[in-house]
Amino acid sequence: MQTTLTLTKDGSHTLFVPNLGEHYHSIHGAIQESRHVFINAGLRACTAKTLHILEVGFGTGLNALLTLIVCTKHRLHANYTAIEPFPLAEETWKQLNYPQLLANPLVGESFVSLHIAPYGEVVAINQRFSLYKTREGINTATLQSERFDLIFFDAFGPTIQPELWTAEVFEKLYKTSAKNGILVTYAAKGLVRRNMTEAGYSVERLPGPPGKREMLRATKL
Repeated sequence: MQTTLTLTKDGSHTLFVPNLGEHYHSIHGAIQESRHVFINAGLRACTAKTLHILEVGFGTGLNALLTLIVCTKHRLHANYTAIEPFPLAEETWKQLNYPQLLANPLVGESFVSLHIAPYGEVVAINQRFSLYKTREGINTATLQSERFDLIFFDAFGPTIQPELWTAEVFEKLYKTSAKNGILVTYAAKGLVRRNMTEAGYSVERLPGPPGKREMLRATKL
């Protein structure tokens, strides 16, 4: 997938896909958006010390990197599963400036480890974060029932990849969510909310990150 590097308003990079006319992250701030949606509204809403996390759309690795930082700092454990059928080329992810901006001596090494970790194997990135990556799509991936405490749904938007935002996909995610499991996404379209509700989730609208009025958080009660 051809991409071009884009600088967002908080100084962090995202990638633009010309063929899709879509960015990987918000142009108002990639790190800012990821922290708001996936860390503050998702990870920090979980109370368990050991978390099973699923990410739909590993992409640049930013959500995984921020999760690793929080888990390491707060002595949490994360077993992180990432679905990414189209991984970035090394020459692409190496251009991203997240390690420099996050200014932690271990971040750069961890960011590389996240990307070079082989697919189809569980890899311990550090003592508190293990990663399993698969190149299967969400529709074909085999996921254990009632496993995940937290799901990051970070696919391209519903106008770009409508097949990933259906009630059937959210039904599959609902089945793999643990009791009281949380799913968070940057999207807030009515259709997305209705499909989540149809799947069984209890859905709430939350204030969105800069540049976006709302986002969604769904819970399996």
